[in-house]
Amino acid sequence: MSSYTPKNILITGAAGFIASHVANRLIRSYPDYKIVVLDKLDYCSNLKNLRPSQSSPNFKFVKGDIASADLVNYLLITESIDTIMHFAAQTHVDNSFGNSFEFTKNNIYGTHVLLEACKVTGQIRRFIHVSTDEVYGETDEDAVVGNHEASQLLPTNPYSATKAGAEMLVMAYGRSYGLPVITTRGNNVYGPNQFPEKLIPKFILLAMRGKPLPIHGDGSNVRSYLYCEDVAEAFEVILHKGEVGHVYNIGTKKERRVIDVATDVCKLFSKDPDASIKFVENRPFNDQRYFLDDEKLKILGWSERTTWEEGLKKTMEWYTSNPDWWGDVSGALLPHPRMLMMPGGIERHVEEADENGAASSEFTKTQTRMVVPITKNTVSSPRKPCFKFLIYGRTGWIGGVLGQLCEKQEIAFEYGKGRLENRESLIADIQNVKPTHVFNAAGVTGRPNVDWCESHKPETIRANVVGTLTLADVCREHGLLMMNFATGCIFEYDATHPMGSGIGFKEEDTPNFAGSFYSKTKAMVEELLKEYDNVCTLRVRMPISSDLNNPRNFITKISRYSKVVDIPNSMTVLDELLPISIEMAKRNLRGIWNFTNPGVVSHNEILEMYKNYMDPEFKWANFTIEEQAKVIVAARSNNEMDASKLKKEFPELLSIKDSLIKYVFEPNKKTNYSA
Repeated sequence: MSSYTPKNILITGAAGFIASHVANRLIRSYPDYKIVVLDKLDYCSNLKNLRPSQSSPNFKFVKGDIASADLVNYLLITESIDTIMHFAAQTHVDNSFGNSFEFTKNNIYGTHVLLEACKVTGQIRRFIHVSTDEVYGETDEDAVVGNHEASQLLPTNPYSATKAGAEMLVMAYGRSYGLPVITTRGNNVYGPNQFPEKLIPKFILLAMRGKPLPIHGDGSNVRSYLYCEDVAEAFEVILHKGEVGHVYNIGTKKERRVIDVATDVCKLFSKDPDASIKFVENRPFNDQRYFLDDEKLKILGWSERTTWEEGLKKTMEWYTSNPDWWGDVSGALLPHPRMLMMPGGIERHVEEADENGAASSEFTKTQTRMVVPITKNTVSSPRKPCFKFLIYGRTGWIGGVLGQLCEKQEIAFEYGKGRLENRESLIADIQNVKPTHVFNAAGVTGRPNVDWCESHKPETIRANVVGTLTLADVCREHGLLMMNFATGCIFEYDATHPMGSGIGFKEEDTPNFAGSFYSKTKAMVEELLKEYDNVCTLRVRMPISSDLNNPRNFITKISRYSKVVDIPNSMTVLDELLPISIEMAKRNLRGIWNFTNPGVVSHNEILEMYKNYMDPEFKWANFTIEEQAKVIVAARSNNEMDASKLKKEFPELLSIKDSLIKYVFEPNKKTNYSA
């Protein structure tokens, strides 16, 4: 096993939690190494974390941003850097749901700047990129073998997606330019100096203050925790013994439920867990489990040294001795903290409303809505109807686009914070937001497709049936119209509606497709929603948009398949129809609507358009429904829907083929083709 000896190391983000322990360890143990720390001192960084090293002759601190190419290039050259340990990142998952662009800027763009500087200077002998176990996505609850370094990356939240994206850049620079890269993926880390937005320091500080410990959901989520000094030792081992081009998991097989962590903290403070633990609304997607295979790192000679009991006790003792280390952290101790990164490097807590609906921060309203500026036209037009939409499904495709449309049309809106199956949280949303209309674009379609629902039936029922009915009922109680995005995948061609006949299923027809559990739940809830006179149900089918990079886009999907079936279907062009959904809300339309463009289009017809407009060299192959059935779990719906009701209300509505050309292919055109 070869050994590497660095000379001049740049550690990014080393005023933060993990990196400060690594920096202090290397500075203390290797006086011949020069350690240069680069940190912009964001809200979760603190120069006090580096106090043990500040008097050392081999330590240098530089305040700056990794996104500054000039600064990074200057440091690499003037400090003769030969090794980079890249820790700097936005890391708090809760923040990523409300401020995802900051994560893209820091985690992806910042990493890219570093990599490019390494390529340009040509002097880097090691680039250690620090990633996370969350890039693997959720581990099956019954899995006995953890994710290994070659496992597929399936991130489920904006934070982990940006870390996976950064990993791809690191890998690409390694392969394209020969940059000597190593990537690490670690479990949760805890210990002294950690900013208390994270679980363990938050629980400890709340227990110190005699306040309840908030647990997202039911507390059954499982995590693995490593003590910070053990992790710092792991990075020391990887720095010296890690092989270029390799990935190393830094993990432990000792797992704990979140509720067990809270119970252990309560015991340390001699508190009754039943009285001290408070269950709160879950975050938008909370992975049930992350489980790593750490054998590869153990082969290098590393092993976990600190027991959970010992590490938790050390951490508790440090926080009780340093209660003011981070200053005022009241915003971070909220059940769902958001840290708002302001221009010019100013950070502010974005606090949530308290139980009485009062908010204690001027930035509170920024947390869940995009505020529409008041323009002169708005002020001078007092008779203009005043709408305010409450939208559920912020992290979904349709929900996200709805928010963009509201901004464009200067319609005030907020995204709902409550989970659909939690009646109290929905009532709180409505009382706080005071909307004129509610849009439900939330629900379960499955990851990566509806086959997921076949093995997750309770979860599918909870979201698609219980949640939707609960929201409809709460809206009815408050006299609100609910615009409900449903599906047309509840029908299939039959003798009365044969393929190619032009006879489509109408709004009043009874669903006849039960080939997938997803479709069963959607048909079930649609039937029940007929009893609610405050619901407008919009049956979407095979949604398409002009964003051909979106993996949920039907065109994007089939253009990436090796084989496709060729069946005519009704489809929904979102660029044309989502603005219509807003107009339908304004008109207070109700009942069931086939929310598709008139007519049908087949897979081959779409791919032929793709070839003509996008890539003349594009090729594809077909297979039969019988052949398709061998590679999928649940059957797929194929049908034509009668859109005459929608066309009558909106005569300007284009046919599916005309809409595809106008809204999708012409704006993305890369050839000289003309229809």
